[in-house]
Amino acid sequence: MSKIIASAAIRGAHQKVKEAQEMLDKALEQFGPKQEVEFPNTGYYLPIIYGITGIAIKTLGDMQPVLDEAEKLLPPIPKEKTWLPYLANALDAGMATLFAEEIMEAIKYIMGPNPVQGIWLGAAEDMTLRERGIEFVDGSAPGFAAVIGATPTNDMAVKIARELQQKSIYVFMSGNTNGKAFAEQLAEEGVDLGWETRLIPFGKEIGATVYSAGFAIRVALTFGGVKPGDYRRILLHNKNRIFAFVLALGEVDDEKYANAAGAINFGFPTIADTDIPAILPRGVCTYEHVVPSIKREEIVSKGIEVRGLKITITEVPVPIPYGPAFEGERVRKEDMHAEFGGTKSKCLEFLYTKDLTEVEDGKIELIGPDVDTIEPGAAMPLAIIVEVAGRDMQPDFEPILERQIHHFTNYGHGLLHIGQRDIAWIRISKDAYKSGFKIKDIGKIIHAKMHSDFGAILDKVQVKLYTDEKKVEELLKLAKPVYKIRDDRIGALTDESVDTFYSCTLCQSFAPNHVCIISPERPGLCGAYNWLDGKASFQINPTGPNQPVKKGELLDNHLGMWKGVNDFVYKTSHQTLSTFSAYSMIQDPMTSCGCFETIVAVLPMTGGVMVVPREHPDMTPCGMKFSTLAGSVGGGVQTPGFIGVSKFFLTSKKFIKADGGFKRLVWMPKMMKEEIKEALQRRSEEIGTPDFIDKIATEEDAVTEEEVLEFIQKVGHPVLEMESMF
Repeated sequence: MSKIIASAAIRGAHQKVKEAQEMLDKALEQFGPKQEVEFPNTGYYLPIIYGITGIAIKTLGDMQPVLDEAEKLLPPIPKEKTWLPYLANALDAGMATLFAEEIMEAIKYIMGPNPVQGIWLGAAEDMTLRERGIEFVDGSAPGFAAVIGATPTNDMAVKIARELQQKSIYVFMSGNTNGKAFAEQLAEEGVDLGWETRLIPFGKEIGATVYSAGFAIRVALTFGGVKPGDYRRILLHNKNRIFAFVLALGEVDDEKYANAAGAINFGFPTIADTDIPAILPRGVCTYEHVVPSIKREEIVSKGIEVRGLKITITEVPVPIPYGPAFEGERVRKEDMHAEFGGTKSKCLEFLYTKDLTEVEDGKIELIGPDVDTIEPGAAMPLAIIVEVAGRDMQPDFEPILERQIHHFTNYGHGLLHIGQRDIAWIRISKDAYKSGFKIKDIGKIIHAKMHSDFGAILDKVQVKLYTDEKKVEELLKLAKPVYKIRDDRIGALTDESVDTFYSCTLCQSFAPNHVCIISPERPGLCGAYNWLDGKASFQINPTGPNQPVKKGELLDNHLGMWKGVNDFVYKTSHQTLSTFSAYSMIQDPMTSCGCFETIVAVLPMTGGVMVVPREHPDMTPCGMKFSTLAGSVGGGVQTPGFIGVSKFFLTSKKFIKADGGFKRLVWMPKMMKEEIKEALQRRSEEIGTPDFIDKIATEEDAVTEEEVLEFIQKVGHPVLEMESMF
């Protein structure tokens, strides 16, 4: 190893261990040895120490033996002209550095400054580890880049971050250069940070680098079957399975050298944009250990090369960065150039099968004006018509493929997609528009991704995009009957007639703990997936978002609760939800993401419930508009008294059956009443009250809860004779 790097790393390690000892002494004096310490909401104690040594740090008193071991690992600081021919001393110094920094970071949680503040996230919680760590196992995340320091300009920082995102590589950020951090540069440019976008700001000081190494060790312990203390297997697992590398930006001081030496223990090489000494021979790392003087425009590709990552990218010919890392982004109103759907225009998506001779693969047409014809921030109507053909294509697959438009669109940087079918809502950001993104590019995305993800069943894909309002209305009339046919296919099945339900986790990018459980009588809350769709989706993609859920032992027929379903929900919600009631909105209701067609809310004074669809823009009797309700109901949390459901579920025999069912409906907007009038009438007759539909108030009858109560008393609504829901 280079004399300069070895000397610097060892000096940096000595400094870090000294700082850790001083901080521990102060903490022991202030709190005592029995003070509990932890990285909050984690079960790995301090993961680097736990993984490498097997020592579980539970209290301040547990830290001293580890610091004593760190002292033993420290080599003497070499004399200035000493030549060190091999890595061992520097690697020991690097590991001692990580032990010391992990101890200091843990002490900060009790003594301050708290590592979690502002943009800084501190240690990843176990829920996040389970959700994100599996991606490093199944290959959906090829690796991570530990970015230390900062670039000379914010623009260059954004360029590097976007390139890493586009390659689906996680970006773990720590440290600074002359007081400026890479994450701060991104935040100043309005870049969304967080696990949803794979841009993770751990901490501004170099010590926060331990959160990157700790995450890697926790992945090995959780998914690699490695036991704590088996340091050799842990380090080999990281070298062979966790494809990470360090990007050292800006000046590299002794402490950064020490952290780089620590990373080399894991097989993680360092690529620098400054003229530091190189360590090119192979050894601990797969290829080179330290590669200096790389142009910033080339530093990402060099890191991928040196670490040996295999990046697979579907070529999507659009003028914006594209990849799963952008799915969690939002396009806020002030950043929007154009929107389609929502409350200001119509937007629908419709995919259907045609004969092979009727589809011209790759043909993308725009019928109507483009986004360059409107004022920034304006709304336009949009119909996305996707025509597919394939020898193995089946009509049952249509709604599954149609729903993928949600993901495919969200993968574009500067695009936002919410909802589906005829309640789709799409936004194009000002930045995307400035980059040259046009409406036809949506078609290019759909064509490329349909082929890459569903090439086994599709031979041809063509897309027609309509922005002419009259034509969009015509297409809506054509699509709605097909949506209904898809819903009606399920009509003969009941929850009791099957032993398997299906899950849907498509929306976990927005609500990480949300799980839809789809049964024959309860479709997905977005309205796009019913039980048959889930079954077909599983046939197409056995490892996809729609998995079979064995009902198992019936725990409560009234609530709709089964042991197998509870076990599945507990596991798939990252152990945040232990019980789920399919038929109640009061006791352990199903969670919601944000793509629900309607929201059902209790109106306590009436003893009933109101229903408001996404399209309704006005105030509701519960005192909230749809947008406010959605903020309370969504996000993957159980909110007793509120649920997001599909329109179809409102007339199901299982609709809040445990809480009184269909007879609880006391208010809904007039437009919705008209839209599902046929289904409402049919269900009214089934319950023996043919005029029930007339007893449901609309905004023309009542706007406040008091007015709803007055109305239902006047018409003799059956809910007045029912017991309290609570």
